[in-house]
Amino acid sequence: MPLLFLNPLRVGYSLATPAIAKARGFGSHLMVKCYSTSSGQPSKKLLFRQLFEQESSTYTYLLADVCHPDKPALLIDPVDKKVERDLSLVKELGLKLIYAMNTHVHADHVTGTGLIKTKAPGVKSVISKMSNSKADLLVENGDKIYFGDLYLETVRATPGHTLGCVTYVTGDAPDQPQPRMAFTGDALLIRGCGRTDFQVDVHINSTIQCIHRQEHDAERAFCLIFTLPKDTLIHPAHDYKGFTVSTVGEEMLYNPRLTKDKETFKTIMENLNLPYPKMIDLAVPANMVCGLQDLSAKGA
Repeated sequence: MPLLFLNPLRVGYSLATPAIAKARGFGSHLMVKCYSTSSGQPSKKLLFRQLFEQESSTYTYLLADVCHPDKPALLIDPVDKKVERDLSLVKELGLKLIYAMNTHVHADHVTGTGLIKTKAPGVKSVISKMSNSKADLLVENGDKIYFGDLYLETVRATPGHTLGCVTYVTGDAPDQPQPRMAFTGDALLIRGCGRTDFQVDVHINSTIQCIHRQEHDAERAFCLIFTLPKDTLIHPAHDYKGFTVSTVGEEMLYNPRLTKDKETFKTIMENLNLPYPKMIDLAVPANMVCGLQDLSAKGA
């Protein structure tokens, strides 16, 4: 099957001085890879890492503005079992972690945001206000989150898998990395989408409305994933088939669920016959309070 997007990420390098490297606990020859998704010469540099947790097949994403003096960074969808790995990487790259964010209340793993807050004071947790869960920042449709001179256009509300699902999208300003990147959580997966059987009627209809363009619903149109440019990179929260990235254009053509009409989509989703998530009874209550059952007792 042909891929629509074949342009690889451009890679540059930022050399830290020996004094800075030593002050941060690194060797004197520190070289930080500086990743940009731009095909030109952007004024802002985005460091990007895609990390993986095998048990739940969860992707965690690390983004940072490495051209800013503070090298501010954020994590999207961290997993509690991989917090040490994530924080170690942040330290190795000389970054300052400022946000730990979730795309929704996960049912298949416990988020790492609460644990991160106990180990990295000053980090703020972020989740959608519609999730009705606890976090330092409760974001809503249209909010933006800045890290250095870069920002995520948050939030594109994309309910479907859960009512509180959001998609975080990199900015569209001329000085932001291009092509854009959309962190879709479980709302849109590569060649699929998140299950919708937790609240069947509400979620199936919401997924249809938020994935497909609704010509007569201008108020919702701006939040739809498929209204993004076709070369926008799709970075989901999970993958079970070995995919790592897609594009809006690819999914519009090849997604076997979302290329169907509404009634066919409903039939597909109602007949998946998926098992009850084995972690849901543990994960959801914990994730409603930032991944820790008792934040005050654990010092988050």
